[in-house]
Amino acid sequence: MTTTLPVRAPLSTPAPLHQDPRAQWPEHARRLYEHLVSLYGADDVLPTLAAGWIAHQRSVNTQKSYARGFKIFEEFAREHGAHPMAVKFGLADAFRLHLETAPTWIRVKGGARGEMTRTGKPYSDASRANALSAASSFFAYLDEVSDDGVKNPFDAVKRPVIDPDFSPTPGYTESEWATLLLTARDHHRVAAYRKRAYALLLMLYTCCLRIDSLLHATVEDLGYDKGHRVLHLEKVKGGGRRKKAIPPVAWDALQDYLGDRTTGWLFQTASGGQLDEAAVWRLCAALARRAGLPVRGPHGAKGDAITHALSRPDARPDRVQRWADHKDSRTTQRYNRRKELLDDSPGYALAADVAGALDHAADDRPAPAGPLPVSHSLPSS
Repeated sequence: MTTTLPVRAPLSTPAPLHQDPRAQWPEHARRLYEHLVSLYGADDVLPTLAAGWIAHQRSVNTQKSYARGFKIFEEFAREHGAHPMAVKFGLADAFRLHLETAPTWIRVKGGARGEMTRTGKPYSDASRANALSAASSFFAYLDEVSDDGVKNPFDAVKRPVIDPDFSPTPGYTESEWATLLLTARDHHRVAAYRKRAYALLLMLYTCCLRIDSLLHATVEDLGYDKGHRVLHLEKVKGGGRRKKAIPPVAWDALQDYLGDRTTGWLFQTASGGQLDEAAVWRLCAALARRAGLPVRGPHGAKGDAITHALSRPDARPDRVQRWADHKDSRTTQRYNRRKELLDDSPGYALAADVAGALDHAADDRPAPAGPLPVSHSLPSS
């Protein structure tokens, strides 16, 4: 029996395709495009080139950071009557000086929703370095995509010196983390929010995760591998995929939060949308105040997890490094806040040994043969 396969007749004229490639842009590229279009119009090349540059970045964290830094640079150029793509070295270096003293935007207390004012503290060293790096990266991208080449005006601009071992974020001790987790589990009047907060903090801490990476995870990313419950994640920083083992206590809390849900964002809003970092920051701050702890956001959780893991007597630095998803052991040590603890200063042990040796030498030293010279004797009472 012969089977005849269906054959599609050839089209005399190919059907036109009208898909906009900008539809493939990631979130932060689309947002920057819309922001710049509102300022320069759709006919200007800047919105498309700047958004394309953001989309060109490999990690979501870099996309977000560069988009924020570029907005600072664009505003400065516009205030000085220059198109951002036409900035030369003189104005680029003036931007560096501007960042050192310019007040930052902060929300107006009691003002309208979204109302901002430039009355905040000047930019930190890290924020200034980010803004300068973003502007420089944009011009490097223009040089790559331009047929004629573009000179980067930020090549000769000096950047702030950042100490990679310094972290302004205070860490929690292990007992303070236990207090925070108990507060999240037991002290929220709405059960759904209580379960979400408890599961989220446990996942951050016991899986050594970045908050932006966790918030981009979906329920479909959960899995099982050789006896381990795992979470498959896109690397927000550096690109690629990784697999994280979920400890039983975190898995139980996660299942209690998810219930019967099998799709969607792993941690979502009440309406099913993606939970954002600002909401998690507010959550962490509220829990810290209720627990009587210093207020801080979720970004310190990874540093705390690494610090506490390395402080265990059986700690294996190589395993902690892999768990933290670091390619370089020096990166892991930068997260390790225990190296900053004064209690761990080797000087105490050295001083104790020296003091013991001096005391022992003093005990074994023979008594003086005669009275001290008059000039060195103690005054009589």
